[in-house]
Amino acid sequence: MRRVLVLHLKTGISTEIVTFLGHPIELTRIGTEGDPEKTLAAIAEFEGKVDAIGLEGMPEVLELGSLKRPHAIGQKLKTATLYTPVVDGHGIRAGLERWGVILADRAQPGIFAYKHVLMMPGLNHPGLAQALGKRTPDIHYADPMIYFNLPVVAVVGSKRTLGQAAGPTLDQLKTAPFTRLQPQSGDATVPRDAKVFQWADLLAGDIGTIRRYAPQNLKHKTIVVEFADAADRQDLRERGASILVTLMPPFLKAGKPEAASAAAIEAALVALRENPDAPLTEDTYLNFMADIEWTPGIHYLQPEDEGINRFAFVIHPLHIGFIHNHPAFKWTKFLPDSLVEKAAAYMPPMYISRITGGKSPTTGQKIEGHLISLAATPREMMRRDAQFTYKRLNQAARMAERLGARIMGLGAFTSVVGDAGITVAHEADIAITSGNSLTVAATLEAAKQAIIKMGTTDLTKGRAMVVGATGSIGAVCTRLLAQAVKDVVLVSIEPERLIDLKRVIQEETPDAKVAIATRPDEYLGVCDLVVTATSAFGQRVVDITKCKPGAVICDVARPPDINAPEAALRPDVLVIESGEVLIPGDIDFGYNIGLPPKTSYACLAETSLLAMEGRFEDYTLGRNITMERVKEIYKLFKKHGYKLAGHRSFGKYVTDDEIQDKRKLAEKWRNDPAGFARMQEEASQKLAEIPVMAKGVKS
Repeated sequence: MRRVLVLHLKTGISTEIVTFLGHPIELTRIGTEGDPEKTLAAIAEFEGKVDAIGLEGMPEVLELGSLKRPHAIGQKLKTATLYTPVVDGHGIRAGLERWGVILADRAQPGIFAYKHVLMMPGLNHPGLAQALGKRTPDIHYADPMIYFNLPVVAVVGSKRTLGQAAGPTLDQLKTAPFTRLQPQSGDATVPRDAKVFQWADLLAGDIGTIRRYAPQNLKHKTIVVEFADAADRQDLRERGASILVTLMPPFLKAGKPEAASAAAIEAALVALRENPDAPLTEDTYLNFMADIEWTPGIHYLQPEDEGINRFAFVIHPLHIGFIHNHPAFKWTKFLPDSLVEKAAAYMPPMYISRITGGKSPTTGQKIEGHLISLAATPREMMRRDAQFTYKRLNQAARMAERLGARIMGLGAFTSVVGDAGITVAHEADIAITSGNSLTVAATLEAAKQAIIKMGTTDLTKGRAMVVGATGSIGAVCTRLLAQAVKDVVLVSIEPERLIDLKRVIQEETPDAKVAIATRPDEYLGVCDLVVTATSAFGQRVVDITKCKPGAVICDVARPPDINAPEAALRPDVLVIESGEVLIPGDIDFGYNIGLPPKTSYACLAETSLLAMEGRFEDYTLGRNITMERVKEIYKLFKKHGYKLAGHRSFGKYVTDDEIQDKRKLAEKWRNDPAGFARMQEEASQKLAEIPVMAKGVKS
């Protein structure tokens, strides 16, 4: 059996049998408090009695950034034996840290993405800093603060800033006591500035240093260290830290993982070498490292944080009133609207709120979301090239990853601009969905229920119209409606695409009757259902006065295509918003998204549903929404207990009594054609007095 001695900075002595790489090892640990004389005495005592000696926290070389300095005492300890190899973990630490970050990222994708990282310290953790630097541009080094109570160094671009500070730092530390190089847990003599800790999402480095200098409040923080014992975990748990990641492979003690430091692992590898004359370099260890089967420890310290799937959703103001009503921007009411609207479009994405309480009644899977807002209105998005919005959506995607989300949904016009999410998905590491598959499913289900409430029980005998039929939502709506209703009218300002769509429908559903038109007016009087799904501005999408008595209009567009004054001209017509959704659980959006409490837009609900199912993949992208995806998302909708909210019209729920009144009025007009014609004429005259508009934007 191989024997290994580990000397560390604490006190106490223990000997136990551990297993590493399938080999039993007698591991003796002795605390020398970092005292050179005690350490030398222990080395002399065990010289020739063990196969390797590991010095934990007693480095031979100090390394920060690209600079290195020898540590005088560490060099003396390293060369204190004639026969037994002495190592300090430097030979394998950087490699294992880099590999450990990769493995942890694979086990929990996005765990490090775009986090604000504070190295505590960066000293002798070059591999960890390099690996995290590939996943985030935001790394600050706390070394000046830890060792000299000086301002933290931010690393930018080529890390030149760190280089300027590293030299003086190392020069002052090359003769420092080991307990200063690697502080142990306890109260700091001089507390450090807490502001940088508020900035940081992730603290990386040495567990003792973090425990000593970090503030008591570490809520929502991720901690990344070589190793941590039970006392360390309990301390972090009490401070509110969310996740602890231990990067080093553990030893096995009685079949259970036991925390191990880089120095202990390197000593074990040295002891297990087949060729005792092999040089003690990283190359010698590579084959051993490749044989280590392990996943870094990812410990959820707070019960409520464990097992949560996270998502993000992007919203934006639908009109200038949303900006005026935001608590932070109420002062904009005193400025010209046009100026505020244009200036707001240039703002970077803003964090809005945390969505909590979502839970599947079927699987028990918990979800948590984050609302992120762009500041551009639909009009500002559409008047600029797509790259303008893509840039801000990419920033939002990075923000979402930093928050731990693994999928991001595009709300309202962010899913309309450009190629409907394809470019954003290509450029972002996070999964992207427009949410339009569930929007289609919820819209058609809401429309079906509304038509039944209005008195039509046999949908196959009705006729449906889709305005904006060649758009991403409109096209799949018409194809599905053709299968259910069999008689559809397709309206679009793109006649060539209308022809293509008609051919597709006739091939898929040969018994369907399909009419196409560039304007809806001719067919409005014979359609039971009208679905509007346009991106039109400044025009009248549907002349509601021409609608059939008792028709249902389902307005999918956001902002809506039809406004309340227009709808009031035809009290017999039911105008509803697209199907809104109730997410299961005690859902709280943390923000007024313009819907009743616990009620979600379908596109947001799709994003949350994919997170609940664990489908972290690009889902609904581009203009070609497939019917297979619509049907699949609706099955998941049913599986996880999502439900449609009640029918709403212009921000208010439509009551059964109101629907009964509409049905009676519609029946009256059906039985009195002449009276209906007079009413239409009067309504048409009143409509002419209402400004022509769509999405709240006048022509």
